[in-house]
Amino acid sequence: MSDPVGHAAGPTRPGTPEVRRPDRAGVAQVRRPGRAGTPQVRRPDRAELAAAADRTIPDVIGPGLTVLFVGINPGLWSAATGWHFARPGNRFWPALHRGGFTPRRLHPSEQDTLPGYGLGITNMVARASARADELTPAELVAGARTLTDKVARYRPTWVAVVGVTAYRIGFARPKAGFGPQPHPLAGARLWVLPNPSGLNAHFTPQTLGAAFGELRAVIAGHPPADRSA
Repeated sequence: MSDPVGHAAGPTRPGTPEVRRPDRAGVAQVRRPGRAGTPQVRRPDRAELAAAADRTIPDVIGPGLTVLFVGINPGLWSAATGWHFARPGNRFWPALHRGGFTPRRLHPSEQDTLPGYGLGITNMVARASARADELTPAELVAGARTLTDKVARYRPTWVAVVGVTAYRIGFARPKAGFGPQPHPLAGARLWVLPNPSGLNAHFTPQTLGAAFGELRAVIAGHPPADRSA
């Protein structure tokens, strides 16, 4: 496995891996390599997006990851394609690169290369919806229990929940903020990151990347300076 912090070597397999096509009759299939090796995909239409509601998609996960990123739940674009954080305008993949976790910006279709960097993705709630605020508190609480069991099984070093409101509700910690959390999760250290959705106007691409970079710095053993000093 490549070092997720000093990752110049890239994924464990040489070259750019083949893109995994969705298990279902996926709608966003790769046509041909785009510029700089970025896949070009067909956008799902409205009917395909509507049909994707309540679907689930597989986790990108394995034992002993350095960081398991936890989204709130899949959006319709993700459910239609099988790729996490797939909607155009979602800033997860740029923030992952800006934060120093990957040597270049990955396309969502390249998600299966993440374990080669010691990274993985799951969700608090498995079912897809158009917006995260369509989820009920009961779903988030149940999702927190499922996540705890998953972390106990796969034993990542860090769990990074991407969305503070979902974390507060799911784990009954209404005063939780961004950054490191005092309570571990099934033996993993816990960090809360901002929601990378394009609807989150409180964070720019730059500040979102900086938030991801703070986590990476701590993992690398170089925590940021105390801002209160």
